[in-house]
Amino acid sequence: MKFEDLQLKPELLKAVHGLGFSEPTDIQERCIPLIKQGKDIVAQSKTGSGKTAAFGLPILENIGPGKGLQVLVLTPTRELCVQVSEALHDFGRFLHMKVVSVYGGVGISPQIDAIRRADIVVGTPGRILDHLQRRTIEFSLVRFLVLDEADKMFEMGFVDDVEQIIRQVPTNRQTLLFSATIPAAVHTIVRKHQHHPVNVKSELYVEKGLLKQVYYNVSPHDKFSLFVHFLRNNVEGIAMVFVATRREADIVARNLKMQSIKAMAIHGGMSQNQRLHALNALKSGDINTLVATDVAARGLDIRNVSHVYNYDVPKTSEEYVHRIGRTARAGDQGDAITLLTERDYDNFNNVLRDHTLEIKQADLPRFERVRFVRQESGRHGMRRPGGHRDGNREGFSRGGGQASRREDGGFRRGERKHEQRENRWRSRETSSSKRQARW
Repeated sequence: MKFEDLQLKPELLKAVHGLGFSEPTDIQERCIPLIKQGKDIVAQSKTGSGKTAAFGLPILENIGPGKGLQVLVLTPTRELCVQVSEALHDFGRFLHMKVVSVYGGVGISPQIDAIRRADIVVGTPGRILDHLQRRTIEFSLVRFLVLDEADKMFEMGFVDDVEQIIRQVPTNRQTLLFSATIPAAVHTIVRKHQHHPVNVKSELYVEKGLLKQVYYNVSPHDKFSLFVHFLRNNVEGIAMVFVATRREADIVARNLKMQSIKAMAIHGGMSQNQRLHALNALKSGDINTLVATDVAARGLDIRNVSHVYNYDVPKTSEEYVHRIGRTARAGDQGDAITLLTERDYDNFNNVLRDHTLEIKQADLPRFERVRFVRQESGRHGMRRPGGHRDGNREGFSRGGGQASRREDGGFRRGERKHEQRENRWRSRETSSSKRQARW
């Protein structure tokens, strides 16, 4: 199928072709006709599947410039907010649509002025609520409501915020929900706020012919050294490295820099400028390694990723597939490498429950041991890569004895469970050999 077959406006086709696209992705091919028909949809698709165009093109087809705020798109993070805004601007450039991104961490006054002229607002829940409370945004003309990366938005603690925002949007709207997974919180929103939605699922799959998946069973003492060995020997393309917590992201990135590897971290605890600086450095080639938490990376379209490293093993097979799906795209080959220590065995067994995954154990290569430094309590000292992680939770800060949400929206409820599992691992006396026998 070609984009012409979707019967889009000539201005949209011109923009799409100008961006280098000729054929719609699976999620675009299935969603665009339904949205044009006025259907509410629940679309499940992975990062990089083209979901912004899947909802953006048919929405742009049905609105007009200068008619007030007609579209509200909610996103979990500032980076995704900016990315979606830029994509919608590019798609609607020949229709002269005014797209405004609204997020925290920056001054609110320029946003107030921009919203007055906006046709489309893309925003994070916290800052949208700020505008509602200030009466600087008004939804009476909104015809389309999009919840992008809904599962992460709710996992990060925005359920009540999203509910409050939805109540301010006219009921005679079209509601489009996009989510990588469909947990209970998403089902609740669907039942309460969508009208006979059509379910669209773009299958999660791994391009087995192009993607090589391996794991290395390594001692915690040697984990970082092995990782450095791989980065030094796999120099082509971009490496995406996934860790469990924002603190781990900072520590790993800092230690990589000490080994003269061009790396930066990205996570919810960083300022907006810091996070955009890391993404721009990656795009410009100033760095070739991005150390990220799942929350910060979700929804970001990063191209030319040749290697995905699971420095910390994800908790589920779905999360694993979402991570490794960032490489082996568009006919290119890629590598997914998991560094497995004893503390990761339970999570890895969860991943292996998906029998479609072909993850082979590889023999440890010869590698040089390097120093790994962790800063704790204002001091520098040696720390084994497999050691205890702190209890920092993405996107939350402590103040006055209560947790307060940061606007970047980086909270992961799973991190508390991750910490609890670590405590259980320490108390187990089951030998490593018995655990390895599972595989």
